[in-house]
Amino acid sequence: MTVRSCTPRVTTLLLAAAVALTTAVGTGDAVAHSPRPAGLEGTWRMDGYGTVVSVENGGRLLRTYETTAVSCVPGELTATRPTATGPFRQDGDVVTVNATGPDRAELAFADNVGHRTLRRTAALPANCHGGTAPAPGTEADPRDVFDAYWQTYAENYPFFAARNVDWNAVRDRFRPRITRTTGPAELFSILSEMIRPLHDGHTGLVDLTRPKEYFSGIREDTVLPDEAARKRIDKAVLAGAVGDLRLSRANGMITYSEGSDRIGFLRITGFQGYGQGNGYEDDKAVLGKALDDVFTAARTSGPKALRGLILDLRLNGGGSDRLALDVAERLTDRSYPAYLKHARNDARDPRKFTPAEPVRVRPHQGPVYTGPLAVLTGRLTMSAGETLTQALLGRGPKPTLIGENTQGLFSDKLERTLPNGWKFWLPNEEFLSAEDGRTTYDGAGIPPRIRTDVFTEKELAEGRDSALAEARRRLL
Repeated sequence: MTVRSCTPRVTTLLLAAAVALTTAVGTGDAVAHSPRPAGLEGTWRMDGYGTVVSVENGGRLLRTYETTAVSCVPGELTATRPTATGPFRQDGDVVTVNATGPDRAELAFADNVGHRTLRRTAALPANCHGGTAPAPGTEADPRDVFDAYWQTYAENYPFFAARNVDWNAVRDRFRPRITRTTGPAELFSILSEMIRPLHDGHTGLVDLTRPKEYFSGIREDTVLPDEAARKRIDKAVLAGAVGDLRLSRANGMITYSEGSDRIGFLRITGFQGYGQGNGYEDDKAVLGKALDDVFTAARTSGPKALRGLILDLRLNGGGSDRLALDVAERLTDRSYPAYLKHARNDARDPRKFTPAEPVRVRPHQGPVYTGPLAVLTGRLTMSAGETLTQALLGRGPKPTLIGENTQGLFSDKLERTLPNGWKFWLPNEEFLSAEDGRTTYDGAGIPPRIRTDVFTEKELAEGRDSALAEARRRLL
Protein backbone atom coordinates (compact mmCIF):
# COMPACT_ATOMS: atom_id res chain seq x y z
CA MET A 1 0.00 0.00 0.00
CA THR A 2 1.42 3.33 -0.91
CA VAL A 3 -0.11 5.57 1.68
CA ARG A 4 0.67 7.80 4.50
CA SER A 5 0.97 6.24 7.94
CA CYS A 6 -0.07 2.72 8.02
CA THR A 7 1.59 1.44 4.96
CA PRO A 8 1.22 -1.93 3.41
CA ARG A 9 3.40 -4.76 3.59
CA VAL A 10 6.72 -3.75 2.32
CA THR A 11 10.19 -4.67 3.40
CA THR A 12 11.91 -1.49 2.22
CA LEU A 13 11.12 2.22 2.55
CA LEU A 14 8.96 2.76 -0.54
CA LEU A 15 6.47 5.25 0.72
CA ALA A 16 5.23 7.74 3.19
CA ALA A 17 2.87 6.32 5.80
CA ALA A 18 -0.83 5.52 5.75
CA VAL A 19 -2.93 7.36 8.30
CA ALA A 20 -2.26 6.13 11.80
CA LEU A 21 -3.62 6.85 15.21
CA THR A 22 -3.32 5.49 18.79
CA THR A 23 -4.81 6.81 21.97
CA ALA A 24 -2.00 9.12 23.01
CA VAL A 25 -1.58 9.99 26.66
CA GLY A 26 -2.10 13.54 27.84
CA THR A 27 -3.10 15.22 24.57
CA GLY A 28 -6.02 16.97 26.20
CA ASP A 29 -8.53 16.54 23.34
CA ALA A 30 -12.07 15.54 24.24
CA VAL A 31 -15.05 14.30 22.26
CA ALA A 32 -17.13 17.17 20.95
CA HIS A 33 -20.86 17.02 21.56
CA SER A 34 -22.16 20.42 20.43
CA PRO A 35 -22.20 22.35 18.34
CA ARG A 36 -21.50 19.59 15.83
CA PRO A 37 -19.81 20.49 12.52
CA ALA A 38 -21.69 19.46 9.41
CA GLY A 39 -20.63 16.29 7.63
CA LEU A 40 -17.04 15.18 8.09
CA GLU A 41 -15.64 18.66 8.68
CA GLY A 42 -13.63 18.77 11.90
CA THR A 43 -11.08 16.81 13.89
CA TRP A 44 -11.01 13.06 14.43
CA ARG A 45 -8.87 10.64 16.42
CA MET A 46 -8.37 7.15 15.06
CA ASP A 47 -8.62 4.06 17.25
CA GLY A 48 -5.12 2.60 17.22
CA TYR A 49 -2.31 4.00 15.05
CA GLY A 50 -1.48 7.22 16.97
CA THR A 51 -2.77 9.86 14.54
CA VAL A 52 -5.33 12.62 14.40
CA VAL A 53 -7.22 13.38 11.18
CA SER A 54 -8.42 16.86 10.28
CA VAL A 55 -11.05 17.36 7.55
CA GLU A 56 -11.02 20.96 6.35
CA ASN A 57 -12.01 23.32 3.54
CA GLY A 58 -15.66 22.32 3.45
CA GLY A 59 -14.83 18.62 3.56
CA ARG A 60 -12.48 18.77 0.56
CA LEU A 61 -9.10 18.48 2.36
CA LEU A 62 -7.87 15.71 4.66
CA ARG A 63 -4.73 16.13 6.79
CA THR A 64 -3.11 13.85 9.34
CA TYR A 65 -1.07 14.49 12.47
CA GLU A 66 1.24 11.91 14.05
CA THR A 67 0.82 12.05 17.81
CA THR A 68 2.33 10.65 20.98
CA ALA A 69 2.18 11.81 24.59
CA VAL A 70 5.26 13.97 23.96
CA SER A 71 5.05 14.92 20.28
CA CYS A 72 2.90 15.92 17.34
CA VAL A 73 4.08 16.45 13.77
CA PRO A 74 2.03 16.96 10.60
CA GLY A 75 1.69 13.69 8.70
CA GLU A 76 2.55 12.97 5.08
CA LEU A 77 -1.08 12.49 4.04
CA THR A 78 -2.65 15.65 2.63
CA ALA A 79 -5.38 14.32 0.35
CA THR A 80 -8.01 16.30 -1.51
CA ARG A 81 -11.27 15.86 -3.39
CA PRO A 82 -13.13 18.29 -5.66
CA THR A 83 -16.35 18.28 -3.61
CA ALA A 84 -17.46 17.40 -0.08
CA THR A 85 -18.31 13.84 -1.14
CA GLY A 86 -16.42 10.97 -2.71
CA PRO A 87 -12.90 9.64 -2.13
CA PHE A 88 -9.85 11.72 -1.26
CA ARG A 89 -6.81 11.33 -3.51
CA GLN A 90 -3.10 11.96 -3.21
CA ASP A 91 -0.46 10.86 -5.73
CA GLY A 92 -2.62 8.07 -7.11
CA ASP A 93 -3.69 6.78 -3.71
CA VAL A 94 -7.36 6.65 -2.77
CA VAL A 95 -8.73 7.24 0.75
CA THR A 96 -12.41 7.03 1.69
CA VAL A 97 -14.00 8.38 4.87
CA ASN A 98 -17.62 7.54 5.63
CA ALA A 99 -19.67 8.70 8.61
CA THR A 100 -21.10 5.83 10.67
CA GLY A 101 -22.80 8.01 13.31
CA PRO A 102 -22.91 11.59 14.60
CA ASP A 103 -19.40 11.39 16.07
CA ARG A 104 -17.93 8.36 14.33
CA ALA A 105 -16.58 7.56 10.90
CA GLU A 106 -14.55 4.89 9.12
CA LEU A 107 -11.44 5.52 7.06
CA ALA A 108 -10.14 3.06 4.48
CA PHE A 109 -7.35 2.91 1.92
CA ALA A 110 -8.15 1.36 -1.45
CA ASP A 111 -4.94 -0.65 -1.50
CA ASN A 112 -5.35 -2.05 1.99
CA VAL A 113 -7.82 -4.33 3.77
CA GLY A 114 -10.04 -3.40 6.70
CA HIS A 115 -11.09 -0.05 8.12
CA ARG A 116 -9.98 2.38 10.79
CA THR A 117 -12.47 3.86 13.24
CA LEU A 118 -12.48 7.64 13.67
CA ARG A 119 -13.99 9.42 16.70
CA ARG A 120 -14.76 13.11 16.56
CA THR A 121 -12.77 15.34 18.94
CA ALA A 122 -13.19 18.99 19.87
CA ALA A 123 -9.92 20.20 18.39
CA LEU A 124 -6.37 19.25 17.55
CA PRO A 125 -4.20 18.38 20.56
CA ALA A 126 -2.57 21.49 21.99
CA ASN A 127 0.90 20.55 20.73
CA CYS A 128 -0.27 20.04 17.13
CA HIS A 129 0.19 22.90 14.69
CA GLY A 130 -0.67 23.28 11.04
CA GLY A 131 1.80 23.05 8.20
CA THR A 132 3.62 20.23 6.52
CA ALA A 133 5.72 17.36 7.80
CA PRO A 134 9.28 18.35 8.81
CA ALA A 135 11.52 18.33 5.75
CA PRO A 136 14.69 16.24 5.71
CA GLY A 137 17.45 18.20 7.41
CA THR A 138 15.14 20.24 9.67
CA GLU A 139 17.00 21.43 12.76
CA ALA A 140 15.68 19.89 15.96
CA ASP A 141 16.94 19.20 19.47
CA PRO A 142 18.33 15.62 19.42
CA ARG A 143 16.63 15.00 22.77
CA ASP A 144 13.24 15.79 21.23
CA VAL A 145 14.03 13.46 18.33
CA PHE A 146 14.95 10.65 20.72
CA ASP A 147 11.86 11.17 22.86
CA ALA A 148 9.45 11.14 19.88
CA TYR A 149 11.12 7.99 18.52
CA TRP A 150 11.12 6.09 21.81
CA GLN A 151 7.57 7.16 22.69
CA THR A 152 6.17 6.11 19.31
CA TYR A 153 7.46 2.59 19.86
CA ALA A 154 6.30 2.59 23.50
CA GLU A 155 2.74 3.48 22.46
CA ASN A 156 2.39 1.40 19.28
CA TYR A 157 4.74 -1.59 19.05
CA PRO A 158 2.95 -4.82 20.12
CA PHE A 159 5.84 -7.31 20.15
CA PHE A 160 8.31 -6.29 22.88
CA ALA A 161 7.50 -9.33 25.03
CA ALA A 162 7.60 -11.72 22.07
CA ARG A 163 10.98 -10.28 21.03
CA ASN A 164 12.36 -10.32 24.61
CA VAL A 165 13.10 -6.60 24.64
CA ASP A 166 12.54 -4.37 27.70
CA TRP A 167 11.81 -1.02 26.06
CA ASN A 168 12.04 0.93 29.31
CA ALA A 169 15.51 -0.50 29.85
CA VAL A 170 16.40 0.61 26.32
CA ARG A 171 15.50 4.18 27.26
CA ASP A 172 17.47 3.99 30.50
CA ARG A 173 20.52 2.82 28.57
CA PHE A 174 20.48 5.23 25.63
CA ARG A 175 18.71 8.44 26.74
CA PRO A 176 21.61 9.66 28.93
CA ARG A 177 23.87 9.55 25.86
CA ILE A 178 21.78 12.17 24.04
CA THR A 179 22.53 15.86 24.58
CA ARG A 180 21.66 19.09 22.81
CA THR A 181 24.91 18.81 20.84
CA THR A 182 24.67 15.16 19.77
CA GLY A 183 25.57 15.03 16.07
CA PRO A 184 23.43 13.42 13.33
CA ALA A 185 25.75 10.45 12.78
CA GLU A 186 25.86 9.54 16.47
CA LEU A 187 22.11 10.05 16.86
CA PHE A 188 21.36 7.85 13.86
CA SER A 189 23.65 5.15 15.23
CA ILE A 190 21.93 5.23 18.63
CA LEU A 191 18.40 5.09 17.21
CA SER A 192 19.38 2.17 14.97
CA GLU A 193 21.02 0.31 17.84
CA MET A 194 17.89 0.68 19.96
CA ILE A 195 15.76 -1.38 17.55
CA ARG A 196 18.40 -3.79 16.25
CA PRO A 197 17.62 -6.45 18.93
CA LEU A 198 14.00 -6.61 17.74
CA HIS A 199 15.16 -8.36 14.53
CA ASP A 200 11.92 -7.14 12.97
CA GLY A 201 11.87 -6.52 9.22
CA HIS A 202 9.07 -3.98 9.56
CA THR A 203 11.23 -1.67 11.67
CA GLY A 204 13.65 0.84 10.20
CA LEU A 205 15.05 4.34 9.98
CA VAL A 206 16.38 6.57 7.18
CA ASP A 207 17.92 10.02 6.87
CA LEU A 208 16.82 11.18 3.42
CA THR A 209 19.56 13.82 3.30
CA ARG A 210 22.08 10.98 3.49
CA PRO A 211 20.42 7.96 1.81
CA LYS A 212 23.26 5.68 2.88
CA GLU A 213 22.15 6.34 6.45
CA TYR A 214 19.53 3.60 6.30
CA PHE A 215 18.74 0.88 8.79
CA SER A 216 16.17 -1.90 8.56
CA GLY A 217 15.68 -4.83 10.89
CA ILE A 218 15.67 -8.44 9.73
CA ARG A 219 15.17 -11.86 11.30
CA GLU A 220 18.46 -13.27 12.56
CA ASP A 221 18.47 -16.23 10.17
CA THR A 222 17.86 -14.08 7.06
CA VAL A 223 20.19 -12.43 4.58
CA LEU A 224 18.51 -10.24 1.99
CA PRO A 225 19.75 -11.15 -1.51
CA ASP A 226 21.64 -8.58 -3.54
CA GLU A 227 21.20 -8.25 -7.31
CA ALA A 228 23.73 -10.98 -8.05
CA ALA A 229 22.02 -13.39 -5.65
CA ARG A 230 18.63 -12.63 -7.18
CA LYS A 231 19.95 -13.49 -10.62
CA ARG A 232 21.26 -16.83 -9.33
CA ILE A 233 17.88 -17.53 -7.72
CA ASP A 234 16.05 -16.65 -10.94
CA LYS A 235 18.35 -18.96 -12.88
CA ALA A 236 17.71 -21.88 -10.50
CA VAL A 237 13.94 -21.32 -10.64
CA LEU A 238 13.93 -21.15 -14.43
CA ALA A 239 15.98 -24.33 -14.64
CA GLY A 240 13.33 -26.23 -12.70
CA ALA A 241 10.33 -24.32 -14.02
CA VAL A 242 7.27 -26.09 -15.28
CA GLY A 243 7.07 -26.14 -19.08
CA ASP A 244 7.18 -23.10 -21.34
CA LEU A 245 6.94 -19.47 -20.28
CA ARG A 246 3.46 -18.26 -21.29
CA LEU A 247 3.36 -14.86 -19.61
CA SER A 248 5.71 -12.27 -18.09
CA ARG A 249 4.37 -8.97 -16.76
CA ALA A 250 5.52 -6.04 -14.62
CA ASN A 251 9.19 -6.42 -15.55
CA GLY A 252 9.09 -10.09 -14.63
CA MET A 253 7.42 -9.68 -11.23
CA ILE A 254 4.52 -11.85 -12.46
CA THR A 255 5.36 -14.88 -14.61
CA TYR A 256 3.43 -17.97 -15.63
CA SER A 257 4.58 -21.14 -17.33
CA GLU A 258 2.86 -24.42 -18.11
CA GLY A 259 3.91 -27.86 -19.29
CA SER A 260 2.29 -30.53 -21.41
CA ASP A 261 1.35 -32.29 -18.16
CA ARG A 262 -1.06 -29.39 -17.45
CA ILE A 263 0.77 -28.28 -14.30
CA GLY A 264 0.87 -24.48 -14.07
CA PHE A 265 3.59 -22.44 -12.37
CA LEU A 266 2.68 -18.90 -11.24
CA ARG A 267 5.50 -16.86 -9.70
CA ILE A 268 4.83 -13.48 -8.06
CA THR A 269 7.69 -11.53 -6.48
CA GLY A 270 5.78 -8.55 -5.09
CA PHE A 271 2.45 -6.78 -4.79
CA GLN A 272 3.34 -3.23 -5.80
CA GLY A 273 5.31 -1.33 -8.40
CA TYR A 274 3.79 -3.08 -11.44
CA GLY A 275 2.59 -0.18 -13.56
CA GLN A 276 4.13 2.79 -15.33
CA GLY A 277 2.65 5.09 -12.68
CA ASN A 278 3.14 5.03 -8.93
CA GLY A 279 -0.38 4.29 -7.76
CA TYR A 280 -2.38 1.35 -6.56
CA GLU A 281 -4.93 1.63 -9.37
CA ASP A 282 -2.19 1.13 -11.98
CA ASP A 283 -0.89 -1.90 -10.08
CA LYS A 284 -4.38 -3.37 -9.76
CA ALA A 285 -4.99 -3.04 -13.49
CA VAL A 286 -1.69 -4.77 -14.37
CA LEU A 287 -2.25 -7.62 -11.92
CA GLY A 288 -5.88 -8.05 -12.96
CA LYS A 289 -4.98 -8.34 -16.65
CA ALA A 290 -2.21 -10.84 -15.86
CA LEU A 291 -4.56 -12.98 -13.76
CA ASP A 292 -7.21 -12.82 -16.50
CA ASP A 293 -4.64 -14.19 -18.94
CA VAL A 294 -3.58 -16.97 -16.57
CA PHE A 295 -6.96 -18.12 -15.26
CA THR A 296 -8.83 -18.53 -18.52
CA ALA A 297 -11.96 -20.62 -18.97
CA ALA A 298 -9.89 -23.29 -20.73
CA ARG A 299 -7.41 -23.58 -17.86
CA THR A 300 -10.04 -23.63 -15.12
CA SER A 301 -12.67 -26.01 -16.55
CA GLY A 302 -13.15 -28.66 -19.21
CA PRO A 303 -10.88 -31.39 -20.58
CA LYS A 304 -7.80 -29.16 -20.89
CA ALA A 305 -8.06 -27.61 -17.42
CA LEU A 306 -5.01 -27.52 -15.19
CA ARG A 307 -4.32 -30.67 -13.18
CA GLY A 308 -2.46 -28.65 -10.58
CA LEU A 309 -1.00 -25.21 -9.87
CA ILE A 310 2.23 -24.17 -8.16
CA LEU A 311 2.23 -20.66 -6.66
CA ASP A 312 5.78 -19.48 -5.94
CA LEU A 313 6.00 -16.78 -3.25
CA ARG A 314 9.53 -17.52 -2.04
CA LEU A 315 11.00 -14.21 -3.18
CA ASN A 316 7.95 -12.02 -2.52
CA GLY A 317 8.82 -8.82 -0.65
CA GLY A 318 5.23 -7.68 -0.12
CA GLY A 319 3.18 -4.64 -1.11
CA SER A 320 -0.60 -4.29 -1.09
CA ASP A 321 -2.67 -6.73 0.97
CA ARG A 322 -5.62 -5.91 -1.29
CA LEU A 323 -3.69 -7.08 -4.36
CA ALA A 324 -2.63 -10.21 -2.48
CA LEU A 325 -6.32 -10.96 -1.84
CA ASP A 326 -7.01 -10.45 -5.55
CA VAL A 327 -4.83 -13.51 -6.17
CA ALA A 328 -6.57 -15.58 -3.48
CA GLU A 329 -9.92 -14.69 -5.05
CA ARG A 330 -8.87 -16.37 -8.32
CA LEU A 331 -8.26 -19.64 -6.44
CA THR A 332 -11.69 -20.37 -4.94
CA ASP A 333 -15.35 -20.56 -5.90
CA ARG A 334 -16.63 -19.92 -2.38
CA SER A 335 -16.31 -17.09 0.12
CA TYR A 336 -14.38 -17.88 3.30
CA PRO A 337 -12.57 -16.00 6.11
CA ALA A 338 -8.96 -15.10 5.32
CA TYR A 339 -7.86 -13.72 8.71
CA LEU A 340 -8.74 -11.13 11.32
CA LYS A 341 -6.86 -7.89 11.78
CA HIS A 342 -6.48 -5.58 14.76
CA ALA A 343 -4.17 -2.77 15.90
CA ARG A 344 -2.64 -1.96 19.25
CA ASN A 345 -4.96 0.53 20.93
CA ASP A 346 -3.55 1.41 24.35
CA ALA A 347 -0.52 3.64 24.84
CA ARG A 348 0.29 1.95 28.16
CA ASP A 349 -0.67 -1.69 27.51
CA PRO A 350 0.68 -3.58 24.46
CA ARG A 351 -1.85 -6.37 25.08
CA LYS A 352 -4.87 -4.21 24.24
CA PHE A 353 -6.07 -3.93 20.64
CA THR A 354 -8.90 -2.57 18.55
CA PRO A 355 -11.76 -5.04 17.93
CA ALA A 356 -10.57 -7.67 15.46
CA GLU A 357 -12.01 -7.05 11.99
CA PRO A 358 -12.59 -10.13 9.83
CA VAL A 359 -11.29 -10.08 6.26
CA ARG A 360 -12.81 -12.46 3.72
CA VAL A 361 -11.76 -14.02 0.44
CA ARG A 362 -14.58 -13.50 -2.06
CA PRO A 363 -14.50 -15.40 -5.37
CA HIS A 364 -13.62 -13.47 -8.50
CA GLN A 365 -16.55 -12.90 -10.84
CA GLY A 366 -15.06 -14.86 -13.70
CA PRO A 367 -13.05 -18.06 -14.22
CA VAL A 368 -11.43 -19.33 -11.02
CA TYR A 369 -9.09 -22.23 -10.36
CA THR A 370 -10.29 -24.67 -7.68
CA GLY A 371 -7.97 -27.64 -8.20
CA PRO A 372 -4.91 -28.86 -6.28
CA LEU A 373 -2.57 -26.06 -5.20
CA ALA A 374 1.02 -26.10 -3.94
CA VAL A 375 2.41 -22.89 -2.43
CA LEU A 376 6.19 -22.41 -2.21
CA THR A 377 7.31 -20.29 0.74
CA GLY A 378 10.53 -19.31 2.47
CA ARG A 379 12.16 -16.75 4.73
CA LEU A 380 12.04 -14.25 1.84
CA THR A 381 8.24 -14.56 1.70
CA MET A 382 7.39 -11.32 3.46
CA SER A 383 4.53 -9.05 4.38
CA ALA A 384 1.76 -9.18 1.73
CA GLY A 385 3.34 -12.40 0.44
CA GLU A 386 2.61 -13.79 3.90
CA THR A 387 -0.90 -12.40 4.17
CA LEU A 388 -1.68 -14.13 0.86
CA THR A 389 -0.26 -17.37 2.26
CA GLN A 390 -2.39 -16.91 5.39
CA ALA A 391 -5.48 -16.16 3.29
CA LEU A 392 -5.00 -19.42 1.39
CA LEU A 393 -4.95 -21.57 4.54
CA GLY A 394 -8.77 -21.61 4.61
CA ARG A 395 -9.11 -22.58 0.95
CA GLY A 396 -10.72 -25.85 -0.05
CA PRO A 397 -9.03 -28.03 -1.09
CA LYS A 398 -6.30 -26.88 1.27
CA PRO A 399 -3.02 -25.87 -0.33
CA THR A 400 0.17 -27.81 0.31
CA LEU A 401 2.80 -25.43 1.69
CA ILE A 402 6.33 -26.45 0.70
CA GLY A 403 9.68 -24.91 1.65
CA GLU A 404 10.52 -22.91 4.79
CA ASN A 405 8.72 -20.74 7.33
CA THR A 406 7.81 -17.32 5.99
CA GLN A 407 9.55 -14.24 7.46
CA GLY A 408 6.89 -13.40 10.08
CA LEU A 409 5.97 -9.82 9.05
CA PHE A 410 2.21 -9.26 8.84
CA SER A 411 1.36 -5.81 10.18
CA ASP A 412 1.13 -2.79 7.95
CA LYS A 413 4.12 -0.54 8.44
CA LEU A 414 3.30 2.51 10.53
CA GLU A 415 5.59 5.12 9.01
CA ARG A 416 6.44 8.26 10.94
CA THR A 417 8.42 11.48 10.63
CA LEU A 418 10.76 12.68 13.38
CA PRO A 419 11.12 16.39 14.28
CA ASN A 420 14.37 16.54 12.26
CA GLY A 421 12.71 15.10 9.13
CA TRP A 422 14.08 11.57 9.44
CA LYS A 423 11.64 8.79 8.54
CA PHE A 424 11.10 5.64 10.58
CA TRP A 425 8.63 2.80 10.57
CA LEU A 426 7.33 0.03 12.81
CA PRO A 427 4.48 -2.51 12.95
CA ASN A 428 1.44 -1.94 15.17
CA GLU A 429 -1.01 -4.67 14.09
CA GLU A 430 -1.60 -8.39 14.39
CA PHE A 431 -3.15 -10.65 11.75
CA LEU A 432 -5.05 -13.41 13.57
CA SER A 433 -5.86 -16.90 12.38
CA ALA A 434 -9.37 -17.19 10.95
CA GLU A 435 -9.56 -20.66 12.49
CA ASP A 436 -9.26 -19.72 16.17
CA GLY A 437 -9.14 -15.91 16.19
CA ARG A 438 -6.03 -15.94 18.42
CA THR A 439 -3.02 -17.44 16.67
CA THR A 440 -0.54 -15.09 15.03
CA TYR A 441 2.49 -15.97 12.92
CA ASP A 442 4.48 -12.83 13.72
CA GLY A 443 8.16 -13.49 14.23
CA ALA A 444 8.21 -17.21 13.50
CA GLY A 445 6.30 -17.05 10.21
CA ILE A 446 3.86 -19.56 8.69
CA PRO A 447 5.38 -23.05 8.71
CA PRO A 448 5.29 -25.28 5.61
CA ARG A 449 3.61 -28.66 5.58
CA ILE A 450 6.61 -30.13 3.74
CA ARG A 451 10.00 -28.70 4.68
CA THR A 452 12.70 -28.44 2.00
CA ASP A 453 15.80 -26.38 1.31
CA VAL A 454 15.09 -22.98 -0.23
CA PHE A 455 17.76 -21.19 -2.26
CA THR A 456 20.66 -22.59 -0.23
CA GLU A 457 24.19 -21.99 -1.49
CA LYS A 458 24.51 -25.68 -2.31
CA GLU A 459 21.31 -25.71 -4.36
CA LEU A 460 22.19 -22.53 -6.21
CA ALA A 461 25.66 -23.86 -7.03
CA GLU A 462 24.13 -27.04 -8.42
CA GLY A 463 21.26 -25.26 -10.19
CA ARG A 464 18.68 -27.24 -8.23
CA ASP A 465 15.32 -26.25 -6.78
CA SER A 466 14.17 -28.99 -4.43
CA ALA A 467 11.01 -27.17 -3.30
CA LEU A 468 9.79 -26.78 -6.87
CA ALA A 469 10.69 -30.39 -7.66
CA GLU A 470 8.74 -31.57 -4.59
CA ALA A 471 5.71 -29.52 -5.63
CA ARG A 472 5.72 -31.04 -9.11
CA ARG A 473 6.01 -34.53 -7.63
CA ARG A 474 3.03 -33.90 -5.34
CA LEU A 475 0.82 -32.60 -8.13
CA LEU A 476 1.60 -35.16 -10.84
